[in-house]
Amino acid sequence: MHFLKPLAAVASVAALLATPVLAETRVTYKSAKTGSSYYQMGVQIAEAMKAGTGGDIIVTVEESQGSVQNVMEVKARGGDYVFTTPPALVGLAQGGKAMFEGKGDPAFDEIRALFPIPSLTMHFVMSKASGVTDFAGMEGKTILLGKGSFGATEGEKYLGLFGLEGKVNIADVELSGAVAALKNGQIDGFVTAGSYPAPNVIEAAASADVTVLSLTDEQIEASKRARLVIPAGTYAGQDADIVTTSLPVAAFTTTKMDDDTAYELTRTFWEGKAGLGQDAAWWNGVDPALLATVPVRFHPGAQRYYEEAGIALTDDQK
Repeated sequence: MHFLKPLAAVASVAALLATPVLAETRVTYKSAKTGSSYYQMGVQIAEAMKAGTGGDIIVTVEESQGSVQNVMEVKARGGDYVFTTPPALVGLAQGGKAMFEGKGDPAFDEIRALFPIPSLTMHFVMSKASGVTDFAGMEGKTILLGKGSFGATEGEKYLGLFGLEGKVNIADVELSGAVAALKNGQIDGFVTAGSYPAPNVIEAAASADVTVLSLTDEQIEASKRARLVIPAGTYAGQDADIVTTSLPVAAFTTTKMDDDTAYELTRTFWEGKAGLGQDAAWWNGVDPALLATVPVRFHPGAQRYYEEAGIALTDDQK
């Protein structure tokens, strides 16, 4: 009978050794194209999750072709799927509207929010040589909008809203060539959308004298976008705050994710956000106030964290 004790001891040791493997949770994080600021954010989040959970949560960053694709993939993904998108797209998907018309699916109703990430921020960057300091001054100038991006679509919308349609020369240049085109005088300015500080705006401000335009309160209201202030000093030569617009973006999952994983993802994000901000300044614009820009129900696991942290959610977010 004594041989049972050594066997029991061996079994106990084996169980202890196996525990870390069983505890490890793997998550796929789908955000944007490789090389974009949002892909870089995904890599930073993956590193923060690994460090903040002691390796219990391993995040794999997956390239995406855009926010619509991220939402559509909810239909085929499991409980390990986290994705980023503007909250407005979740509402459109759940209502079967716009780009989701005729493509509705019950899976969209199971989308739940986790936490906000840096917003898509509009930048209207003009060379100092152009003399442009407001939107009216853009008339007759050559502007690069880019192609197919949110910034290009939004920029074109603003030209129409502010009486500049047909009065601005649109440059046929890819956004990737904006800074070079600005420096050599091919264009007077460019429009870009991304989290601030935006890398291409940093480059433009550092290598050429530029003015980043501010919008008036009336223009912001007409845009139907959220007001956002880029603090003075964010870009070289920027002595005053820039008032512009933004499109909120957040990280989401679905009800397929278990509560503990959603809790750990949310807790680790907020507890590691200060460290993220030291590595990349765009995280410093994220705070609990941004939760108000996410009119989507939050995952029960995320709700548990916010309740513990004393961060209020609205009834519609629960």
